Formats: sequence, C-alpha cells, structure tokens
Amino acid sequence: QVQLVESGGGLVQVGGSLRLSCAASGRTFSSYAMAWFRQAPGKEREFVASISWTGASTSVADSVKGRFTITRDNAKNTMYLQMNSLKPEDTAVYYCAVDRSPYGGSRLRAYDYYYWGQGTQVTVSS
Repeated sequence: QVQLVESGGGLVQVGGSLRLSCAASGRTFSSYAMAWFRQAPGKEREFVASISWTGASTSVADSVKGRFTITRDNAKNTMYLQMNSLKPEDTAVYYCAVDRSPYGGSRLRAYDYYYWGQGTQVTVSS
C-alpha cells in the first residue's frame, strides 16, 4: 500500500523556519516528480513547489520564492521543503504529492498528481 507521510509541521513565530519532510512507502518514487501544495482555512488548495524526478528542475510559487526550497533524496524516497522567513500567510495544511506519470518535470497543477499525503499543519504566529 502506497503511503505518503508528511512531518515537520508545527507552530513557529514570524521569521522562523521549518523543514517539512514527505516520506514515501509502499513503492519507489524515484522516477516521479513530486510537489508540495497547501490549503489555508476557507481557501482552495494552492501550489507551493515541485521537483522533477531527477531533482534537477524545480518550480516555486511566486509567494514563496526566495524563502522556500524544495529538494529530494531518492535514496531515501523522501522529499523536503525548507521554509525560511515564514509569514502569517504561510499558515496552512501542507500536502505532498506524487506525479501521475513517471519521468515528468516539475508540474504545477494539482491535477497532475495522483498520490497525496494527509497533510501537516504549519502555523505562523505574529
């Protein structure tokens, strides 16, 4: 059974940092692009960052550019999101996702992703 488990969320003050992890189990996703999305209360799920299956290509939403970095370790079947200079508007549940098809680039649409984690809460307090 395929599982994606996010961890690393929590409560942090404005300007602080968190590192999210997404550990995959049940199969190997080293040939699949992966991504982070987030959903704040009352808002739609939005793209945060994605990374190609090789890790050579990444895409980051304008709202987090320069503050968030996405990486992956295929040997560990794990993806990461380093979040720095956090703002109150970053408060959301963060989800990791895996592409529908192998050997893809860093896609931006939720539709392109098939496997999803349960999410981890990130709260930035002012």
